[in-house]
Amino acid sequence: MASEEYLKLSEKEIVRNLSSLKKWKLLNGKLHREYTFKSFEDAMSFMVRSSLEVAKLDHHPEWFNVYNKVVIDLVTHDVSGISNYDFILAEKLEGVASTFKKS
Repeated sequence: MASEEYLKLSEKEIVRNLSSLKKWKLLNGKLHREYTFKSFEDAMSFMVRSSLEVAKLDHHPEWFNVYNKVVIDLVTHDVSGISNYDFILAEKLEGVASTFKKS
């Protein structure tokens, strides 16, 4: 775990934080986002580049890839909910995704 402590967020905090992550939504109690890339290679490159951010935070997403799509769900199991780390990681993932051309 990174140096900060995981803090479970209230529903109000989650809604407020989601307003800055326009393409993320709350789905089944998790932060959810689906990315579509131009190719399988771009989707895999996104996952590899993102893994560096994941490792720095020591906060691991639930994610999977099918061809040019990457589906990500973020939740903090240690607090049985969504934490500040889920939003930190979502912002980092958005930054990595922004380096790729849209499909």
